[in-house]
Amino acid sequence: MRPRPLVVFDRLDVLEWQLCQRVTHLTLYRPWRLVLQTASRLGDWPAWVVLIAAQPWLQPNGTWRITQYSAIALFAVAIYKLVKTRLCRERPFITYLGGVHCGEPARDKYSFPSGHTMHAVMFSVLVAAHTPWLLPIVIPLSLLIAVSRVGLGLHYVSDVLAGAAMGYGFALLSLYWMG
Repeated sequence: MRPRPLVVFDRLDVLEWQLCQRVTHLTLYRPWRLVLQTASRLGDWPAWVVLIAAQPWLQPNGTWRITQYSAIALFAVAIYKLVKTRLCRERPFITYLGGVHCGEPARDKYSFPSGHTMHAVMFSVLVAAHTPWLLPIVIPLSLLIAVSRVGLGLHYVSDVLAGAAMGYGFALLSLYWMG
């Protein structure tokens, strides 16, 4: 038996599908699609693992930051997976088969919230607190990652906004608990 998504998702899907359709059709332009695919792949994990691993070279208490960043990332993933598997909102390219172009294979069929965006915002806030000189690199990458999730047909805009809110909350939690 297929899990039933919340009624609010049915309403949001109707409101957002045309925007998703328009945005995903931009990926028919190969250079833009390649930019979005690259950003999406970097947001999978490589960008954040490099950021975590580089902490000892980026700041004096970098070894402590490795622990902090890793702990909050693992905590965030656990909560994210719990939310995603309980709310069961299908990805736009699945709900609107043929109407929303999928520019990259999805790992699963559920879209809410955007984990890529959650991590991008979470690490952006942590970078702002600890190594703000990296923001000119991290902010554009984070924005591209968020845009890529909608542009590739993998998420609705509300999924990305929810992921961003969760990431912001997790970062604040980490800063409160661990400095």
